[in-house]
Amino acid sequence: MRVLSLTAGAAGMYCGTCMRDNSLARELIRQGHDVLLLPIYTPTLTDEANVSHDRVFFGGISVYLQQHFSIFRNLPAWLDRLWDSRLMLKMAASGSIPVNPKLLGEMTVSMLRGEDGFQRKEIRKLTEWLRAQPRFDVIDLPYSLLIALAAPFKRELHAPVCCTLQGEDLFLDGLQEPWRSECLQLIRSQVEHVDRFIAVSDYYAAFMMEYLSIPRAKIDVVPLGIELSGHKPIEKPPSEKLRIGYFARIAPEKGLHVLCDAASLMREPFELRAAGYLPPERRAYLEDLQRRYAFLRYEGSPDREGKIRFLQWADVLSVPSVYDEPKGIFLFEAMANGTPVVQPRRGAYVEIIGKTKGGVLVDPDHPRELAQVLDDLARDRERLRELSKQAAEGVRRAYTIDRMAARTAEVYQSVVDSAVTRVEHA
Repeated sequence: MRVLSLTAGAAGMYCGTCMRDNSLARELIRQGHDVLLLPIYTPTLTDEANVSHDRVFFGGISVYLQQHFSIFRNLPAWLDRLWDSRLMLKMAASGSIPVNPKLLGEMTVSMLRGEDGFQRKEIRKLTEWLRAQPRFDVIDLPYSLLIALAAPFKRELHAPVCCTLQGEDLFLDGLQEPWRSECLQLIRSQVEHVDRFIAVSDYYAAFMMEYLSIPRAKIDVVPLGIELSGHKPIEKPPSEKLRIGYFARIAPEKGLHVLCDAASLMREPFELRAAGYLPPERRAYLEDLQRRYAFLRYEGSPDREGKIRFLQWADVLSVPSVYDEPKGIFLFEAMANGTPVVQPRRGAYVEIIGKTKGGVLVDPDHPRELAQVLDDLARDRERLRELSKQAAEGVRRAYTIDRMAARTAEVYQSVVDSAVTRVEHA
């Protein structure tokens, strides 16, 4: 099967969506499929071998300039290549283009208007380039924010279109009005152009069915999976202190402040370390936490080897998000290294811990209960060891990259078969 998969770069940050898209493409290729992984906005950053194409479409600089200055909407395509180069995009990724969703309302609306928006030239450039490639059997958009590409892709490339659902509601809900409402209306109006939506969890399938008015029959669930190479449980050296890890983006929505509040209420000795990407606009958030909680140690944003060492160091991992997380890749990575998790009872966390048995659920936004569970684990090391074993076995049983890729290929094939049937009956 020949697959076109788009993936949206997240500037200079390790992004769970980018990493999921890249891992999936690598595994589909390994399983014998022909996959073109095409970056949108900026080059992607992953901690595994990157299989995305060298060329970036809808370059972040071009999109921004065409949104704000009409002259750039009609310049020849060869001139755009100057600021669409990987070097220029990497320089821009350092922060010169705004990425805060509160500042991006007008641009998001324009992108969702597709061929009627300010970036229509970018759609034309992309479809012209793709028409020159060997024909694709199926196309996959990385999220509903790019749903405006579905209609022109089907018209120009004559292939069915899938759209992955993997966390875009957090961005949409961060937009100011009237942009948020307009974006939702624009997405809902284009659901008909997508042949199948792929949700990353049962929770998210049910949520997005209501949120974007998607018929349930058009949604398939493909649980996430991770590449297990390098991840392995180890015998942790004994310690009188419970080693608590936090591994996620440093941001209020991920709940590092909730974990710090809980740690401050613990009775047992502990050590708390946090790691993950720190957005420039969240530096003040981290510094405030470090002033209030002297025990918090931030270890930066590690590469793959550093991430594995961090997760193997921790006795337990907790990322007490204050919103309903649809993915939770960091949970799979922790459990793959034999590190159990303590998570709020919300979003996909419920089904992940339910399937793996590799952690404990607590009430959301409840630092005192979180502190009690952490204290209990600090005192009951036998239970901690049992949870560690269940975590390592559970993630290997339910959340591996080969399972995710095989299930994705099944969905793609069913979409291709349905498209062929429609043509035969036309």
